[in-house]
Amino acid sequence: MKGSISGIQEQIERGISILKNGGLIAYPTDTVYGLGASADIKEAVEKVYRVKGRPRNMALPLLLADVSWINKVAISVPEVARSLIEAFMPGALTLVLPKSATVSDVVSGGSYTIAVRIPAHPVAIALIKGLGNPLVGTSANLSGKPSPLTAGEVNSQLGDSIDLIIDGGRCPGGVESTVVDVTGEKPVIIREGAITGEELEKVIKGIPSGKEI
Repeated sequence: MKGSISGIQEQIERGISILKNGGLIAYPTDTVYGLGASADIKEAVEKVYRVKGRPRNMALPLLLADVSWINKVAISVPEVARSLIEAFMPGALTLVLPKSATVSDVVSGGSYTIAVRIPAHPVAIALIKGLGNPLVGTSANLSGKPSPLTAGEVNSQLGDSIDLIIDGGRCPGGVESTVVDVTGEKPVIIREGAITGEELEKVIKGIPSGKEI
């Protein structure tokens, strides 16, 4: 992690203040840099779509502090999801679950589902806990451009469009999270990222890896 502990802590505290006031920040995670807004401030979430140039029907994933927070944003957690949570969270797994009414349609892109992840990174977790709400967890890039792994890469894409870039050094993972939809009869890999299909298949015994697991 780049910089002194006190310096990082100051950035985190400033970031929390910005988030609580409806601003946008970029922050390091265990995968790539994220673009954050408080999920319960509609105007801030709308700003994320504008800054990224992201279509409004593409839902924004949420980062949570720990497993207990999943019940805040999802109405149910299937048994297969619980197995994946135990194996891969915190970490580079994003689960798509049926969303709770507490999650704004602006966040979910009008969908009945919500994507959630618990990052394995102290800066991201400190931000979420300090905010006291789920944090928008989309990558800090312009839509269609490479996901940034450093603060400098964030700056080159988003620059003055956001209020703060927390420089935590290069992200250790460097690959986006794997997204698994568990809302249907069978789990489906929406995006294979840091966690491979083979790794997922080891947890969900007897189901072949591939597009459906």
